[in-house]
Amino acid sequence: MHRYFTDQRHEALRHRVRDFAEREVRPRIAEMEANRSVCHDLSRLIARQGWIGATVHRAYGGMGAGHVAKTLIIEELSRVSAAMGAMVQASQLGVAKIVHFGSEEQKKTWLPAIASGDCLPTIAVTEPQSGGHVLGMSSTAVRDGDDYVLNGRKIYVGNSHVGDLHGVVVRTGEGSKGLSAFLVESGTPGFRVGPQQPAMGLHGFSFGELFFDNCRVPAAHLLGREGDGLSVAYSSSVLYGRPNLTAVSLGIHQAVLDETTRFCTERQRYGKPLAELGNIKLKLGRIQSRLLLARLSAYHAVHLLDQGLACDAELMNAKLVNVESALESARDAMDIHAACGLFTDRPVERFLRDAHHIFAPAGTSDIQLLRLGELALGRAQSDWSSRLADLLRLEPSEWPEECEEPREGRAPYEAPAGPTVTVRPEDAAPTVPGQRTGPGRRHIWFARPR
Repeated sequence: MHRYFTDQRHEALRHRVRDFAEREVRPRIAEMEANRSVCHDLSRLIARQGWIGATVHRAYGGMGAGHVAKTLIIEELSRVSAAMGAMVQASQLGVAKIVHFGSEEQKKTWLPAIASGDCLPTIAVTEPQSGGHVLGMSSTAVRDGDDYVLNGRKIYVGNSHVGDLHGVVVRTGEGSKGLSAFLVESGTPGFRVGPQQPAMGLHGFSFGELFFDNCRVPAAHLLGREGDGLSVAYSSSVLYGRPNLTAVSLGIHQAVLDETTRFCTERQRYGKPLAELGNIKLKLGRIQSRLLLARLSAYHAVHLLDQGLACDAELMNAKLVNVESALESARDAMDIHAACGLFTDRPVERFLRDAHHIFAPAGTSDIQLLRLGELALGRAQSDWSSRLADLLRLEPSEWPEECEEPREGRAPYEAPAGPTVTVRPEDAAPTVPGQRTGPGRRHIWFARPR
């Protein structure tokens, strides 16, 4: 049954992502939890499935599948590993800055590499002293001939240690019009990544510090115009960050329900399954109810994005509802597991730890409530979904009409094989500086169930 604004193509994609997550991701969770280190090879393997390019137009080698498809990809990965779901959400957040503000040359240069998995993008805005107060940042970029020279430091950068192309917002002048955004390649002199710091959850995911010490970036790497930095940061956060993190929370929430119902069915109390106890059924009912509401809010919001309709409020509300309900359900699950939930042989404690990591990025729950309150008072400051509607709207022509089932028995590191369309040499994607050029063919990403 197709529900929550999905059709056959979406559900076929969901099955492919779910199969991949069970086959390739789940076996590595124990190692990621034990080592608490960045999982480079798995991040690359996921990227090479093409899913980072979910919202990248097919003209640039992407899936052209829209935000509903992006949401279900992140949800299904997060259901198995929130760390790998977070990796995909952070990369797709890095896509936003180029889709929204990139020049045609920047799009032709970078989007094909991102879509093929050869380039993992990031976005870097937050600084140690200013935190979520974007206008309080102090990192700078100064024009010097045909270059800009960047100095400063960024923190909490998703995919910091696996990223190839960093979208960095820095100060080029005073006030709100004094922020600008640049594309910085990971090998640029004067750029370095700080050591990965141990964290409570999302083990395997990289979110760390970037340092810029007289880092020279070509002026051609400026995103949009000087002064567009605040718009780059806010639009990316509202239109990609909030729904992406919503999807991670949704995946965690589904995992909480799956694991807890399994535990209650298998665990015996008073000669019968734990699930037969009335108080346990009530807790499971609350988890199920929260999940139903959370999923509805999540998919409704991104459906509006794909339609090119105003939905800033729905995106804010979806993150608020999903983060808070996932945390509440994870706590209920811990209550049900009792002492069993305290040990790492069961994943429920991981779900709770991971859920806390989704709380702050793209605005805490208080920030979402504050913005929703301003909306209620008629004081909303921006409507990014309306302003960028033409870039967000999913065109029906982007969807493949007919396709076959993917081949079975793929090698572990092979991108998903499906029918391809031959591309003439003159239509092929341009060579990307410093990256491997992909094959001259386009994947069809949705398979219709037979």
